[in-house]
Parts: sequence; C-alpha cells; structure tokens
Amino acid sequence: MLHWFDSIILGIVEGLTEFLPVSSTGHMILTNKLLGYEEAPEQLKTFEIVIQFAAILAIALVYRDRILQIFGLGKAQSVRGLSVDAFPKRRLNLIHVALGIVPPLGVAYLFRDTIKEIGFHAAPVLWALVVGGIYMWVTEALYDSGKIKRTAETMDDISYKQALLIGVLQCVSAVWPGFSRSGSTIAAGMLGGVSYRASADFSFFIAIPIMTAATGYELLSNIDNFRSGGIDVGFLLTGFIVSFLVAWVVVVAFLKALQKFKLKYFAWYRFALAALFYLFVMR
Repeated sequence: MLHWFDSIILGIVEGLTEFLPVSSTGHMILTNKLLGYEEAPEQLKTFEIVIQFAAILAIALVYRDRILQIFGLGKAQSVRGLSVDAFPKRRLNLIHVALGIVPPLGVAYLFRDTIKEIGFHAAPVLWALVVGGIYMWVTEALYDSGKIKRTAETMDDISYKQALLIGVLQCVSAVWPGFSRSGSTIAAGMLGGVSYRASADFSFFIAIPIMTAATGYELLSNIDNFRSGGIDVGFLLTGFIVSFLVAWVVVVAFLKALQKFKLKYFAWYRFALAALFYLFVMR
C-alpha cells in the first residue's frame, strides 16, 4: 500500500538526483528497497513517470529564456543599441541540440527491450555506479592537468563536433541504467574541450527533450495504469509538487556554486552509494 509519506520521500530523491551526476536510477532503486518495496508495484511505476515529468518542467523553467531563444521567440539581447545577433559569434541552435540527443535516443529505442530486461537489475546498476564514477574522476583529472585544450567557455561556443561527441558518449548512459545521463554528458563535454559550466548547462538543456521523449514513451507504455485509476491522485500530486520544487532548487543551486562541486566529489559519492547499494539491495 502506497503512503503519502512515500510520495514525499520519492519526490525529494527524484528532484535531488535527476540532474546531478549521481544516478537517479540507483537512488530510486535503493530508496524503493529501503521503503520496503521489494518489487516496484505498477502504481509506483506510474508515480515515477509523474515525478520525472515534474523534474522536466522544473528544468524547462530554469532554461525558459534559452528555449524561446533557440526557436527565435525570445527577445534579442543588445549592447549599446546593437542586437547581439549582429555579431559573428556562434549561437546555440537546434542542430547542436539534435546532435546531442539523437544518438542516445536512437540507441535507447533500438535496445529498449534489452535495457528493461537486463539493465535495471541490481548488478548492472551497481557496476554502472562504479564505472561511471571512475569515468568522471579520470576526466576531471585530465581536464585539470591542462592536457585538454578548452575551446568553449559558454553554450554558444560549443561546436557541432563537440555537441556530437557529447551525444555519442551519452549513449553509454542510455543503455546502462545507473551510469548517469548528466554525468556522462558533463564529462563528455569536458573531454571535448568544453568548460565545466558550459558542459553542465548543455547537459541540463538537452535533458529537456531527452527526458520528455523518455517520459512520453513510458507514459504510453503504462497508459492503462492511468486509466484504471488505481493510484491516489493526492499521492501523485504530492510527489509532483515535491519533485518539481526540489529539482528547481537543485539545478539553480548547482549552477550558482558550480566551481565548488568538482566531479571527483560526485565520483566518491557514487562509490559510497555503490557500497550501500551492495549492502541493502544485492545482499
């Protein structure tokens, strides 16, 4: 029996972990286990779709000006009366977004059955936490050593080649639950010479279409659960509001204090989470 307190806990976990490089999948599996759900009931799967959608809305709110700008709907910025578009500087556009999202979405769709059958089991998720942490730690070590030439300070500086690299390396997280979509994209950007801040910005920005597509697919796959009315509306609404608010706060706070949140700290956190995952889920 699902309780309203569970919706608050799960909403907080989703909002906290969806956009940070710590694996929301690993956290949700561990949290479900700690709440006493050995196997997630159908109602819980429905609930997870709802709170993930709330997280999407939160990130869309943070980047609302960028979204309007990329579709040519935003107000042009100006410097001393000149439109910023008058300058030859590159601008982030839909091609960058497409290069960043098409590879992982394509791979996820092609291997969707295998991912559901194998990927969400405890052992693959545990290893994803560890390997993803090592990947992030090594990437930051190379980045800080100066061996990677930084060529993009902001999202507008990102080249098509860099966007494609981020999209291709993001495929790992698409087929390996627990690896972390945000972790793979931020690290991929840094490997390609994109600044830490711009990598995070681009990671969060392309999360909007990726998560919308993934959530939409899961919604269609579980539409009978919504039609049956087998889950309490108050339970859904509570989780939705909590997930939305927490995700919004997390992203804003992370972007404001980005330089203090080194990837290696998230890597060590993932190793600790893997240990908890082993103790509470696999044993």
